[in-house]
Amino acid sequence: MSNPLDGSALPLGWGLPFGGLLLSIAIGPLVAPRFWHAHYGKVAFCWALALLAPFAAVYGSPQMLHLVADAILRDYVPFLAILFSLFTIAGGICVRGALARTPLTNTGLLALGTALASLMGTTGASMLLIRPLLSANASRRYRVHAIVFFILLVGNVGGALSPLGDPPLFIGFLKGVDFFWTTRTLALPTLLVAGVLLAVFFVLDSVLYGREPAPPPALRGGHGISVEGLQNFALLGGVVAVALMSGLWTPGVEFEVAGVKRPLQAVVRDVAFVLLGIASIAITPGGVRAHNQFHWGPIIEVAKIFAAIFIAIFPVLAILEAGRGGALSGLIEIVGDGAGNPRNAVVYWMTGFLSALLDNAPTYLVFFNLAGGDAEHLMGPGAQTLAAISMGSVYFGALTYIGNAPNFMIKAIAEDRGVAMPSFFTYSGYALAAVLPPLALVSLIWL
Repeated sequence: MSNPLDGSALPLGWGLPFGGLLLSIAIGPLVAPRFWHAHYGKVAFCWALALLAPFAAVYGSPQMLHLVADAILRDYVPFLAILFSLFTIAGGICVRGALARTPLTNTGLLALGTALASLMGTTGASMLLIRPLLSANASRRYRVHAIVFFILLVGNVGGALSPLGDPPLFIGFLKGVDFFWTTRTLALPTLLVAGVLLAVFFVLDSVLYGREPAPPPALRGGHGISVEGLQNFALLGGVVAVALMSGLWTPGVEFEVAGVKRPLQAVVRDVAFVLLGIASIAITPGGVRAHNQFHWGPIIEVAKIFAAIFIAIFPVLAILEAGRGGALSGLIEIVGDGAGNPRNAVVYWMTGFLSALLDNAPTYLVFFNLAGGDAEHLMGPGAQTLAAISMGSVYFGALTYIGNAPNFMIKAIAEDRGVAMPSFFTYSGYALAAVLPPLALVSLIWL
């Protein structure tokens, strides 16, 4: 995410609509669930308008329209294109038969998803495996914890080992970070965090499983398993190939739309994502999607909420990008020691918590630039700083529903299947309790 606005002259008050939007997302479903689910799109639009109307009055409509166009064309369209592609393609793959609803099966699904996340992205792995996990646990009384740990592991931590895994690392790749740098550098920390979370989940799930009534034989599952919609795996491979192409192919051609310049490779990438999703709709038998209870509700919810987020967030990002010249200069000063050297542990925690609140991809970019923006230096003498930024942006994205793109989608699909997911603050409390100990170990050992 880029920002053409000079944030050095912006007061913090311009961030109030974004803060109001976050509070609405957090509190709305809790205090007024019927109103929220019926009108969340209107609420999100009102918060975006609460920024745009005064911004146009102060800076002029042309500047406001340019910033909206920049946020939509440069950031939101690519976000929605890959989300549409992965949601549609993964929704065309179904597992028939009943998976065993045991702790071992659940832990195996989480471990598989964690491993796949760095190969096909956290969104791809999440959309592929969330439905089998929900189906396996459909008859269980205690199942919310499985979805929470799924978000932590498959939606976030598992994506730390390649640029394909998580959007922040892909931004680093586009900025010149070697493709396998994250694999080499973050392998051990990621194994530690994932290993601790999987172990905690297995123990917790085993305890809760012991409190479940014994299922009838028909619900025990574990046999008669088959996978349909296999042609969609080829399309998933196409998504990965297109994402990789957009980072390696630089023809030097740009298009300008509404004053926003878009490189050819980005346009080709976004169009290809949409075409791959349409191809999935065309080649997947209707029975497969019917078995998955596939419909467009979850992605429509995410599309509406994040459209407002991408618009309302631009003043906050501009202030952060202004660094020591912006209204958050005091916050930025904390990450250095006064002599120009970064405090890597502080960088890690600050990148992390801001990623949880502001979305992890733009936060990564802000701190990457604050660290100098030179990929060669950051992979060499500055490797510990780059590791801190990378780990913070990936791992901490799990702490809120909006920290990383798959989180909200997983929540929406689970709720669509009848799972009463925790509220925004309750989820964050659960996530903090589970993730904070291994994240603190990472800080102590590697930073």
